[in-house]
Amino acid sequence: MAILRLFASAREAAGTGRDTVPGATVGDVLDTAGVRYGDGFVAVLARCRVWHNGEPAGLDEAVADDDEIAVLPPVSGGAA
Repeated sequence: MAILRLFASAREAAGTGRDTVPGATVGDVLDTAGVRYGDGFVAVLARCRVWHNGEPAGLDEAVADDDEIAVLPPVSGGAA
């Protein structure tokens, strides 16, 4: 199973920052996470970048056991 790492609003929507999720591809892992965490998470996921083992990910990339999938929402900030 892949290790799913969630940050910022994705972590808040899922209620966790880390989980193990089954799936043969990055897309499968994210689909399973969407079912597990619900519509709020799916809505956040639509705005996120997804990384697979530290590199930008395509949804059709194969996932092996202990691979890491990171979900990174956009961030803003800076001086006002």
